[in-house]
Amino acid sequence: MGRFIYDTVANAVDIDDRTLAHLRIVVMNKLRRSESFMFDVEVGDGSGRRSFWMHPSVPIQFHFYGSRQPRINRVWVEDLMLAASGPNGLAITPEPSEDALVEEG
Repeated sequence: MGRFIYDTVANAVDIDDRTLAHLRIVVMNKLRRSESFMFDVEVGDGSGRRSFWMHPSVPIQFHFYGSRQPRINRVWVEDLMLAASGPNGLAITPEPSEDALVEEG
């Protein structure tokens, strides 16, 4: 279990390391292009959802508790990038099969 930290530790959400690795790629690419977006995430304790306005001027951290870098699913990254660019912003979606890319092509 990793942790997404937005500005301060008080604004942190626990997220599975595998999911967090994929989110890191999406956030890094969006902010590198100076593209702000909304990130909506369920709070792990079941107390609801939090929305973060992702902007290049706000410090963020991705804290991974595991020592291994997970294998990246390109299909999932593409799905998350599309969501981040859409009207509702980025939300964590279930990981699709990597075979989905082959099936679509």
